[in-house]
Amino acid sequence: MLIQILEQVLNGLLAGAYYLLIALGLTLIFSLGGLVNLAHGAFYAFGAYFAVKLADTLGFAGAIVLSPLAVALIGLVVERFLFRRFYREDPALGLLLTFGLAMVAEQALRWIFGASPIPFSIPPALKGQILVGDFIYSRYRLLMLAVAVAVVAGLWFLLRRTPFGRVVRAGVQNPDMVAALGISLAPYMASVVALAVALAALAGVLLAPISGVHPAMGADILTASFVVVVIGGLGSFWGVVLAAVIVGVVRGLTVYFFPSAAEASMYLLMVLVLLFRPRGLFGERIQRFE
Repeated sequence: MLIQILEQVLNGLLAGAYYLLIALGLTLIFSLGGLVNLAHGAFYAFGAYFAVKLADTLGFAGAIVLSPLAVALIGLVVERFLFRRFYREDPALGLLLTFGLAMVAEQALRWIFGASPIPFSIPPALKGQILVGDFIYSRYRLLMLAVAVAVVAGLWFLLRRTPFGRVVRAGVQNPDMVAALGISLAPYMASVVALAVALAALAGVLLAPISGVHPAMGADILTASFVVVVIGGLGSFWGVVLAAVIVGVVRGLTVYFFPSAAEASMYLLMVLVLLFRPRGLFGERIQRFE
């Protein structure tokens, strides 16, 4: 029984890991630009579709590197010509823009690739199981967890230990002071958007062999990722990380004890958190990305 519970908790943490990759991008863009990006799921879907096409010629290793880079370039274009006009404006305008962009992106994927799901298999080198005593777990799923941990550590280092991160955090806390020092936040905001959508694309590449690739995949995962952001507190780095872990553990335990309530568990958890912490677990730091 204990082994089965551990396996389900790991599966739940895996779900929390790819929610986290998307949720971190959402909170990055909101923290510096004040924009709630409803189109973030579209970049996740782009990453998966690019990976399918790139893997045919470059293999999975090439796809996992080049797909996020290609999506980051798309993010730079979108940021320059669309997002930049709506920073620090009425949030409703940004919501309408990104909602419309998400719809356009999904229909574009249907038009170009068709509405049917596209299969994308796990690379042969990553297939197989890890066996430790009676515990058996997928090698590929463990790789996904390891990548998520590495990404969180790398992002924390970037934001806390580099000159780039210091400017970004200063821009979040007091953008007027940064401007008074003669530092333009525009290139930093563009870099943040590129990084955020690259994280979403990376999640799309990693999850594609497990969930399949289809045009609505971005909308499907965006809702769950927003749940993680709401629980953690919009704008809080460690709040989002903690929320992803909690959501993963709760989901895993629910799958084992109450399988029919697995999907509903995260929403019930969100309701419970909002009853006692309306701004999320770390909502008091909504204006500070730390």
